[in-house]
Amino acid sequence: MEILVFGVQADEKPLIEQAFQGHDEVRCLDVFLNEDTAPIAVGHEIVSTSVNADLGAGVLEILAAGGTRMVAQRSTGFNNIDLGTAERLGLTVARVSYYSPHSVAEFAWTLAMAVNRRIVRAATRTRDFDFRLHGLMGRDMHGRTAGVIGTGKIGESFARIAHGFGMRLLGWDVAENPACMELGMSYVPKDELLARSDLITLHVPLMPETRHLIDAAALGSMRDDAILVNSSRGGLIDTTALVGELRAGRFTGVGLDVYEAEAGLFYLDKSLEAIADDTLARLVTFPNVLVTSHQAYYTEDAVGQIVDTTVKNVLDYLAGRRSENVLVPRN
Repeated sequence: MEILVFGVQADEKPLIEQAFQGHDEVRCLDVFLNEDTAPIAVGHEIVSTSVNADLGAGVLEILAAGGTRMVAQRSTGFNNIDLGTAERLGLTVARVSYYSPHSVAEFAWTLAMAVNRRIVRAATRTRDFDFRLHGLMGRDMHGRTAGVIGTGKIGESFARIAHGFGMRLLGWDVAENPACMELGMSYVPKDELLARSDLITLHVPLMPETRHLIDAAALGSMRDDAILVNSSRGGLIDTTALVGELRAGRFTGVGLDVYEAEAGLFYLDKSLEAIADDTLARLVTFPNVLVTSHQAYYTEDAVGQIVDTTVKNVLDYLAGRRSENVLVPRN
């Protein structure tokens, strides 16, 4: 059986091919799954997709009509999948429920420090042999307050880093994490966390109830000199409202590894094209904003775990087994 793998980055391809060796044949494609590319999957019982795939009703209909019976998503998030339609069509859907939380937490901290210490601006200057310090002043993080929105495994990992820097910790989540509390974290209402924190980092999943969790009102309650980091899902922030606040000169820095309209942009080379997304085009012009292309998870350790779990999900499907990774079980 040949398994078709969509949205494969060049660095991922050897890991995927090696992981499937001895199990099934695998064909890696660099194109992302959407309505235009879904017909490629005709005749393939199993397809694997990336986080930016379009797995809405239309795409799932095409896959099912072409003989696909199992979708193995290589991510923890699954907000891009119409699970109701998948169940109706008899498609098994699995995800990667866990991989290294340190990869995302460490990258979130990297974004925070990069905007705080003006690293990108400094590197650009020195490349031009401009060694002035004007405009590069940052702040000590020691003794300041980190607000962690979402204190699961990734949020906990971020909290441990912040604790190591000597920061006070505030948390907000539907359930308190005892490990975070042992670090000295105080759980407070979201509005209080936003108002008191020097650094705010987002680590919650994107669901209907969390979409635009950071809206105009939330942004307005934050300190003018706060740092905001999002390495979770772009839809957690109302980007239009964020641009408005940035235009008003607010915030020390904003680090975004995700963007709510990133599908069709991130992971692709658009350098020779005009960007029609005015919001993103405006966002990247602010000197205190750093945007990266959804790469927080992209370490050898995390990607290796993602690939290994994807292979396990495929083998479980073929053997009729069910695990905690299954979102829609096999009929």
